[in-house]
Amino acid sequence: MERTVGCAACRDSTPLPFAFTMAFQPILDLSTARVWGYEALVRGTNGEPAGAILSQVNDETRYRFDQAARVKAIELAGKLFPADEDVRLSINFMPNAVYEPRACIRASLEAAQRVGFSHRRIMFEFTENERFRDIEHLKRIVAAYRQQGFMTALDDFGAGFAGLSLLANFQPDLIKIDMDVLRGLDADARRRSIVAGIVSIGHSLGISILAEGIETAAELETVRGLGIDLVQGYHFARPLIEALPVVPGMALGAVTRAA
Repeated sequence: MERTVGCAACRDSTPLPFAFTMAFQPILDLSTARVWGYEALVRGTNGEPAGAILSQVNDETRYRFDQAARVKAIELAGKLFPADEDVRLSINFMPNAVYEPRACIRASLEAAQRVGFSHRRIMFEFTENERFRDIEHLKRIVAAYRQQGFMTALDDFGAGFAGLSLLANFQPDLIKIDMDVLRGLDADARRRSIVAGIVSIGHSLGISILAEGIETAAELETVRGLGIDLVQGYHFARPLIEALPVVPGMALGAVTRAA
């Protein structure tokens, strides 16, 4: 019954009872010294943090919000992103808010076509922090998205409910190691060993690894030494609302107001 409601909600254009927008944070590729992409992060229209917006999402609005957030991110990317086909847009989504993958992705495809933004530049992140109700359903979502040309990523790896069991069931294109695992790893041999193990698993499975939440030069040099090229965090730039942050030596986009 719940999935029947979700399917209808994928087509429901009723406005949400709250407003929101997106901030963008760069993802950098150390191997090429280029901006690899930008992650779209939910924010209030007056700069409220994501938690303030997500706290208003309930069972009645979660399907509509998931759809609206994707469309908002894509529409803003169409306005802000450079015309470089290699610069990607990363969008968080709620797997438990997806009924039928091909039906629920329709609004995203239509938005991408409307603003002239190739859907092959889009990566969908699902977080390990969300308890998945149906692993088989999640496998179908990932398979359907990859088949249609989207990238997929497992966010917050090492901090959630499923851990390695998710990788035993399906293969995303990218793993984002959670910042709590990375924090202070330059001075913690145990953390370095854990991260080295994740990198080894990723390489053996053909999965790219991204270190998120990098805040210090020491953390950056440590993850670089462990063979991680994709990085993200406040050490490089804070998110900007409806704008692309400038990263020294990797500048793209214009700066407006900080998130």
